Amino acid sequence: MNLATLLEQHGESLVLAIVGGVIGLLFGFFAQRSKFCLRAATIEFWHRKFGEKLSVWLLAFSTTVVLVQGLIVLHALDTSTARQLATRGSLSGALIGGLLFGAGMIMTRGCASRLLVLSANGNLRALLSGLIFAVTAQAALSGSLAPLRLAISNWWTVEGGPTRDLLAITGIGHWGGLYVGLIWFVAALYFAIRSGWGLWKWVGGIGTGLAVAAAWWATYLISSNSFGVVQVQGLTFSGPSAEWLMRVLASPAPAIGFDFGLLPGVFAGSFIGALVGKEFQLEGFKDGYSMRRYIVGAMLMGFGSMLAGGCAVGAGMTGGAVFALTAWLALIGMWAGAGLTDRLMDSQGTAQEPGQQVVGTSATMRAP
Repeated sequence: MNLATLLEQHGESLVLAIVGGVIGLLFGFFAQRSKFCLRAATIEFWHRKFGEKLSVWLLAFSTTVVLVQGLIVLHALDTSTARQLATRGSLSGALIGGLLFGAGMIMTRGCASRLLVLSANGNLRALLSGLIFAVTAQAALSGSLAPLRLAISNWWTVEGGPTRDLLAITGIGHWGGLYVGLIWFVAALYFAIRSGWGLWKWVGGIGTGLAVAAAWWATYLISSNSFGVVQVQGLTFSGPSAEWLMRVLASPAPAIGFDFGLLPGVFAGSFIGALVGKEFQLEGFKDGYSMRRYIVGAMLMGFGSMLAGGCAVGAGMTGGAVFALTAWLALIGMWAGAGLTDRLMDSQGTAQEPGQQVVGTSATMRAP
């Protein structure tokens, strides 16, 4: 049975939901096993400690770029109609949203995807932060925070098409994007070998990048074989988190699609990974300061992700892999916001919790 027949018999919505669940399962499992985390990577970078956490992120990111650009070069993928490239974007929103998101992920000790992964491992701090993240993201999308988001977004905008495509702006094209990805992949291999990784780090890092690229490819295949209109989209967690919140709270619920299967898939995959690694453990807050810090951080991430057009995965990896200008600005903002917040909040080693270690002058969790 080919894909077109499958879509005709079961409908695009159900097929997209199943595909989202499978890709989410793979992402959750590989991200859990590799300890994939942008927040941990930024801390190592700003402390000039190019260790395994930075290597895992770089390996996953470069894998995504190589696969996505490789598929485009082979004419097996077309992302020109994706919202990251085709529609008007906000440069002010990308940069400011990225800064806020970067600050928030330091305060919550994990980005949006990492919070979901940790929630499935029994981390109640991550579970509460994830819920607050979803509420704030929905408020920024269409609730009380929407006017503020729109106001900031309108400060500096860019039209869709070539003016939002870094490969078109620089003139290097998709072959150039592929070469850039390969250079980063080689760099990731160098740092990984120097870090003395085990098997799961290699498999997990590459597998995480593979899952992000697979979202682009799978939704493109479905859109190409469907008689209806199907949006080509990648992996992200801000929009799906807000959608699932409304699915629980509102009636009628939003229509099912790729995002419907994604979050449950990631949760299940991470849970399986925790069982495989014997890492499932209930963890909570130790004091009131920690709870306040996590709540504020989750709110900053929720608003920042909607302002930036995506989270650390949605803008940083998914948008970054197609070289969307706004996605790269958001990613730069996330790294800058994380570095500044880490220096300001943790330079004195404040609010350490069990499992933390001090790297340089900054308090850093060994396994957030």
